[in-house]
Amino acid sequence: MPGVVVKAYGGYYYVRGCCEEWECSLRGRFRHVKQQVLVGDRVEFVPRHGQAGVIEKVLPRSSVLRRPPVANVEQAVIIFSVQNPEPNSGLLDRILIYTAMNKISPLICFNKVDLLEGGRVELFSRYRTVYPVILTSTVTGEGLDKLQEMLRDKISVFAGPSGVGKSTILNAILPGLGLKTGEISEKLKRGKHTTRHVELIPLPEGGLAADTPGFSSLDLPDLKPEDLAGYFPEMESYNEKCYFNGCFHDREPGCAVKEAVESGKIEGSRYRQYLEFLNELKGRRRY
Repeated sequence: MPGVVVKAYGGYYYVRGCCEEWECSLRGRFRHVKQQVLVGDRVEFVPRHGQAGVIEKVLPRSSVLRRPPVANVEQAVIIFSVQNPEPNSGLLDRILIYTAMNKISPLICFNKVDLLEGGRVELFSRYRTVYPVILTSTVTGEGLDKLQEMLRDKISVFAGPSGVGKSTILNAILPGLGLKTGEISEKLKRGKHTTRHVELIPLPEGGLAADTPGFSSLDLPDLKPEDLAGYFPEMESYNEKCYFNGCFHDREPGCAVKEAVESGKIEGSRYRQYLEFLNELKGRRRY
């Protein structure tokens, strides 16, 4: 039977097939080929007695995320709170690069908008012209219906720091789900990890969503400095207009990207983040 691995722990893989869930072990040959089975893997398994089964084959993957470890994700819902904890745009931009490298569509979700007091407009405008952005609140219900619509019939992963409300949003979308949620540490001003493992949760209107452990840092992927601009979509239409081929959009004269920044066509804060990442990648080459 075909199925999808929706969770894995204790040496067992829980496979959803034909609207039922099966507790599966791995065929012994997997240990010899050292093939790792991930949540999200599409598999073929043989049902045994009860709801037990044995995974026989892992089908080819369309994408693989390392952090969190999930296969075949189609959409990354990147969740940051507008405050409590404060949003980290540098981390958000790293996640956006990471999802683009894995050919996964991003959806930026700014949560806890009920805490807004007139600020953060610049944060939204920084991304809205480049990426799909949604504003949500589990207190007022704002944006939750729209989010549900954007999750329909996709395999989505919720990613972002601890304490931004990933589990709370899923609890609001699926009443009775009962995922554990946590409070913000007053001392550290960041969330506490409440999700301990990755699990794909069936959605009532179709699709699967994964709540994942939060994280507060993420290294830049191993990129060539000259390839970095390709992961900033707003620069794409200007790259070929630069005077020099292979322009880094830094100190070179005749740079169309810098001209677009000066004229306000490219958000200045995004460009400054690009330069920070560029210097980080160039620094790696010295060693």
